[in-house]
Amino acid sequence: MNRKFEDIKEQEDKYQLNTYAKLPIAIEHGEGVYVYGSDGRKYLDLYGGHAVALIGHCHPSVVGAVREQVGRLVFYSNVVYSSVRASVSEAIVEAAPEGIDRVYFCNSGAESNETAMKIARKFTGKSRVVAMQAGFHGRTTGALSATALGSYRSQFFPLLEGYDFAEFGSFEDIAAKIGDDTAAVILEPIQSMAGVEMADDDYYRKLRGLCTERGVLLIFDEVQTGFGRTGSWFFGDAIGVVPDIITLAKGIGGGIPVGAVLIRDFVSETIKPGEHGSTFGGGPVASVAVEATIRAIREEGLVENAREVGLHIAKGLAELDCVVRVRGRGLLLGVELRDEAKKLRDYLLERGIITGTSSNGNVLRLLAPIILKKEEADVFIEALGAY
Repeated sequence: MNRKFEDIKEQEDKYQLNTYAKLPIAIEHGEGVYVYGSDGRKYLDLYGGHAVALIGHCHPSVVGAVREQVGRLVFYSNVVYSSVRASVSEAIVEAAPEGIDRVYFCNSGAESNETAMKIARKFTGKSRVVAMQAGFHGRTTGALSATALGSYRSQFFPLLEGYDFAEFGSFEDIAAKIGDDTAAVILEPIQSMAGVEMADDDYYRKLRGLCTERGVLLIFDEVQTGFGRTGSWFFGDAIGVVPDIITLAKGIGGGIPVGAVLIRDFVSETIKPGEHGSTFGGGPVASVAVEATIRAIREEGLVENAREVGLHIAKGLAELDCVVRVRGRGLLLGVELRDEAKKLRDYLLERGIITGTSSNGNVLRLLAPIILKKEEADVFIEALGAY
């Protein structure tokens, strides 16, 4: 029996630490691109719970795999081998760009990014990391030290030393910021929380060449862009760029918490037992969820779908008076508006459509499941057009 929203809100506000500004709904179940509130109301979910519902809510492949695995073995650590971890390790490396030959499993994007920076420092013997202005890499101390977005960083000084920040998209600035003691450059190929900002394709290619020339590892934080969301398996696939390390999380487990780090062969061969560890990383339930997600993306052609539906949305929105422009790629889109994004988000929520905002007050952020169909996208386009 469904509980009243007011009762749920009162109980949660009383006992949970107040860390999020929440939408005035309680989601109780979901299916595909839809979620349902405690009052039974149906919502078209174009936000995916911070990009986690990559292949939709309760995808049958993930649900089936998790149910079966929970009945067999919920957990055992990396101190033993596991058939399901072995299988998913092969599956994720096969999906990765050429030259990447190993995966490390953990629990979240922040943990993935911290691991990537540890690997880079150990491999190069250097101490500094160059990150991007307006970038976001997580809320743990190490990940936050590489984050320069808004007030996330400034609230918690002092943070870790050894970080420099370059202007995203400026090759001249990044070239100047990389010094003799730089171990790595870390960036989101698309700065999602900053308002879905991205650079010209040539910037990433030139950055790849610069890092190789100077002996610096290139880390792509693909926590939000990876696994097909941008219309290619990984962001660099579409522009011919292979980073040395790729970090993943969010949607790769179809809703089950899991993070991963993909590592180039010449780096992975130097890593020894004891250098990294994560108790729950690569657990059986997470492993089957990731493999089921990979299988669904392949079998259902979801990489191509993300590309096609993303272009369809961008084309439809370009005709609306309230829209200034659309940026992003695939189904990671930022809709720059003439009005405040929060007003549009609230307007759409009243009409049964969930969207997100960003640190840019005029950008509405879309992180829809990559199973989204054009006719479902049209519901959003028509609703926005009626504003």
